[in-house]
Amino acid sequence: MLYIKKTIRDIVIFFYRIIFHLLPLKKNIILFESSNGRNYTGNPKYIYEYLLNSSKKDKFKYVWSLEDTSFDIPGNPVKVRRTRLKYLYYSIVSNFWIFDSRHPQYLLKKKNCVYIQTWHGTPLKKLALDMEKLNMSGKTNIEEYKADFRENTSFWDFLIGQNDFSVNIFKRAFDFNGKFLKIGYPRNDILINEKKNAELISKIKKKLKIAKNKKIILYAPTWRDNQFHSDGLYKFSSNMDFDSMKERLANDYILIIKYHYLVKENIDWTKYSDFIIIADEKQDIQELYLISDILITDYSSVMFDYSLLKKPMIFYTYDLEFYKKNLRGFYFNIEEEVPGPIIENNEDLITFLENFSLDDYFLKYESKYSKFMERYNQYDKGEASKEVAKLIISNS
Repeated sequence: MLYIKKTIRDIVIFFYRIIFHLLPLKKNIILFESSNGRNYTGNPKYIYEYLLNSSKKDKFKYVWSLEDTSFDIPGNPVKVRRTRLKYLYYSIVSNFWIFDSRHPQYLLKKKNCVYIQTWHGTPLKKLALDMEKLNMSGKTNIEEYKADFRENTSFWDFLIGQNDFSVNIFKRAFDFNGKFLKIGYPRNDILINEKKNAELISKIKKKLKIAKNKKIILYAPTWRDNQFHSDGLYKFSSNMDFDSMKERLANDYILIIKYHYLVKENIDWTKYSDFIIIADEKQDIQELYLISDILITDYSSVMFDYSLLKKPMIFYTYDLEFYKKNLRGFYFNIEEEVPGPIIENNEDLITFLENFSLDDYFLKYESKYSKFMERYNQYDKGEASKEVAKLIISNS
């Protein structure tokens, strides 16, 4: 069966490469893709919605690449199944590609197609050509991985950066030779412009059915390269004792768990229904940032976006030494830089939350928080979507 699927795939790619040279580029078609087509969120979403609400909205034809085309997307764009024939067609004829992750390795890009790679976060974990070892979905050939990455990034015309720190890393780790857009992330415009919008925050809470008297903890961990179901689909790794958390925290808190987009799980959370909300792939994490009171994360780039709100962050790093030495390694010393407590076991985490005081938190971490924001929120000004839209319009 696998052999038949591979043969069909090879035949389709063969004909795709022939058709690529026959079909002309069509002006003003924009192909968007978030998280490898797994959701409608992130930087591409906010660029799309800015264009959709601009005076130039009718100038373009919008196409979204999705694994599940049932996603409800405003503006009635063309929705295509990722990797299917219609997707391949629009990848050939589109004037613009706006992706936030790597494109499929077999895709070809026409010379006059403008590829704006938004990427999806400031890196703490080592990336791409900077990685010294590979243990990702069982793959261990680091040189092959790096060669694929280098070929992929050679397609990118523009790459968005959130700060000088990212730009310097991306230039080396991606071997990127295009133009950097030092504008911050479009997805963060809402955090800057709407963070005090009480009506919007109330609307999001109401949609998620969250009681007004409960504080909200957002738990958004990253994925572990070595814990996977199959290639590109990873397990939910937490090590939290959710029974104890519910018993001791449920009177005061609601816990929202947001899986990383690469994580795919079918866990039965029914017994925690009055304490835990699972935010699925359709839930935009930017909205969860706005409504939450505290963020718990580990090595995820969510910390850099969330810090724009200057809300408390807790770093639950139960596997810190293993992760650092055996999986990725870090670009900076997490113990010295992150603006919040680093907690490595469940009991200490629950105790910290039981006794949490906002005043005590900022008394201890105010200075580190300010330095963190100064370094990592450097370009975020609330106008990134506007800047990308101007670039698209000027190149259309």
